[in-house]
Amino acid sequence: MTSLEARIESYRTRIERVLDECLALPDAGTARLREAMRYSTLGGGKRLRPALVYLTGESLGAPLSNLDAAAAAVELIHVYSLVHDDLPAMDDDDLRRGRPTCHRAYDEATAILVGDALQALAFSVLADESLGDVPPGTRLAMIKTLAMAAGTAGMAGGQAVDLAAVGQTLSVAAVENMHRRKTGALIKGSVLLGALGAGVDSGSPSPSSPWHALQLFGDEIGLAFQIQDDILDVEGDVAVLGKTTGADAALSKPTYPSTVGLPAARDRARGLRDRAIAALTPLGPRSAPLIELAQFVVSRIK
Repeated sequence: MTSLEARIESYRTRIERVLDECLALPDAGTARLREAMRYSTLGGGKRLRPALVYLTGESLGAPLSNLDAAAAAVELIHVYSLVHDDLPAMDDDDLRRGRPTCHRAYDEATAILVGDALQALAFSVLADESLGDVPPGTRLAMIKTLAMAAGTAGMAGGQAVDLAAVGQTLSVAAVENMHRRKTGALIKGSVLLGALGAGVDSGSPSPSSPWHALQLFGDEIGLAFQIQDDILDVEGDVAVLGKTTGADAALSKPTYPSTVGLPAARDRARGLRDRAIAALTPLGPRSAPLIELAQFVVSRIK
């Protein structure tokens, strides 16, 4: 195990504890809803988005306790999106993280409510002043950042583009726009949430500012991550991935490999990785963990 893998594993252990506490939910309406929320959220996963919050924030000097709420919130948003994405009205998937998807393990109505409740819980957790020593102004900036990443300018808008593109032939630019919204926006948001937790000034207009550097890094690594996901959907191992491969092709969805071919997709992912790393120059030595993570993103097999 590399030092980065060990660090990510320590973050995973931490976020599992934080999520478990967030999902205690003494008054969840019904025990079934609480159980389904916990089933969907605590069933494993890479936890890449929380790891990005922790890695960015800690690299810039933030205590992990000030990053817990943001790390939990971004993962709750991510899980809600997966639960809804797996529904018959969307991708109609049966397998997620090596287990039956929420609507298969429970039912469609419960899965819809799980997604709704997880989204609401994410913002409740982020607004909770008892979680970390984060100034109110920073907490408000975090809420806005997450909302932008999850809404029409980001994940939800990207999903709409994805649905509209079924059976269509898209240009490379259109595929990249879809990917930057649907997946990249939440990854970029994770980086920026970590920066906010570390007190980075989000109002600096300077191209050489840490905030600008991290925006560029998040943009590029978010797209690289989704292109690698597209590649794995073509040639990945179901036993390793924990989800069905070939799903996009079966649904006639445009992907990066289907648009430009696998060799060009791999080249583009590597190029985005290099651009992401170059963007971190203003951070100096503090960028080392993020550089290592950028390299991991395009070499991962799951």
